[in-house]
Amino acid sequence: MKLWQKEISTNKQVDTFTVGQDREMDLFLASFDVLGSLAHTQMLESIGLLSAHDLALIQKELKNIYHQIEAGNFKIEDGVEDVHSQVEMLLTQKLGEAGKKIHSGRSRNDQVLVDLKLFFRNQIQEIVYSVDELFIILTQLAEIHKNKLMPGYTHLQIAMPSSFGLWFGAYAESLIDDLELMLAAYKICNKNPLGSAAGYGSSFPLNRTMTTNLLGFESLNYNVVYAQMGRGKTERILSQAMSSIAATLNKMAMDACLFMNQNFGFISFPDELTTGSSIMPHKKNPDVWELIRGRTNQLQALPNQIMLLTTNLPSGYHRDMQLQKETLFPAFQSLMACLDMSKLMLKNIKIKDNILDDSKYQYLFSVEEVNNLVLAGTPFREAYKKVGMDIEAGNFSGKYEINHTHEGSIGNLNLNEVKAMMKKVIENFDFATVDTALKNLIA
Repeated sequence: MKLWQKEISTNKQVDTFTVGQDREMDLFLASFDVLGSLAHTQMLESIGLLSAHDLALIQKELKNIYHQIEAGNFKIEDGVEDVHSQVEMLLTQKLGEAGKKIHSGRSRNDQVLVDLKLFFRNQIQEIVYSVDELFIILTQLAEIHKNKLMPGYTHLQIAMPSSFGLWFGAYAESLIDDLELMLAAYKICNKNPLGSAAGYGSSFPLNRTMTTNLLGFESLNYNVVYAQMGRGKTERILSQAMSSIAATLNKMAMDACLFMNQNFGFISFPDELTTGSSIMPHKKNPDVWELIRGRTNQLQALPNQIMLLTTNLPSGYHRDMQLQKETLFPAFQSLMACLDMSKLMLKNIKIKDNILDDSKYQYLFSVEEVNNLVLAGTPFREAYKKVGMDIEAGNFSGKYEINHTHEGSIGNLNLNEVKAMMKKVIENFDFATVDTALKNLIA
């Protein structure tokens, strides 16, 4: 069954090629397709295109289908092109003529668009909550280990004193900026395209504001042509936000791989969270972090993949858009897996004590000595030269106290301020409004 099918059958080879993996990808959209239809049919009744009796029948059966989907009992049957066709077919089988009326004032184009917007919005919510959980772990670790010093590096060379408080806190604060980008993507996803039909509107007196409110969207994609043009752009912007989170995880994973290395030896993990070698019995490999690093590299390529699928397309709908599902949908699962595994690893991390007692780190404190001389009245350039000469002559002991007090330094991590920043960003998503609207829709 195809919503567009008339009398002539499509060549089977063409059919297989054009459908591709769409049926498998559409299962991700099934519950959202029903939500869109629940809102759309309420709107149709309000403008006289459905009777109150038909609406009651349709709404009841749509909710039954929704609960089947939630229970994992929904499938797209052989010969049915997509989720939209499957839902309409189930309604028609159950309700007859009433089921055939739900497509009035709607094209499969805007039906797909609203399904995608609802799905993306849901996925963003899951990502944001998971990022926040990771953020909490990182800030807790920063507080616990704020007094444990470690070497800081530039050019991968020993540079200046750092701390595990700074290290954990840096990744926590990075996640805030990542969610700022995700918030921008969320705002774009949280606009209702329904009612744009095939991209040029409808002669029916549709009430698009009504479906916007029913589905908990913040606003409309008003211009019907832009509603369709936004497909591809929405995915690209969302993938850019996902790639930003991935970049933070990627750098943290690389640090973890380095710091586990015996030449560093700063951190370790329980044996059950590492892997071994088939021939070297001493090995404890950081496979989890390496796979996080690999997956997040793939995720950072995602915006380019999306962009190249949609580059040079004119306005209006094109079937190329379908392929974005195959690229983007698995990426959500991959990012969530990376977040989950990062949380698991960090909950079990062990930090080595007294790292800087090793003599190879004595020059870490050269800047501290330069600063002490400057505070005592020596011009900076003379102080720098003196300490450099002491190092060359072997007269530099490097045993100095750390006295960093300014905002964001070793002795002043500003974790409360950082937490407040994250709280403010998450509040701006306003997930509660969406949750309430959808709960009312399915009640």
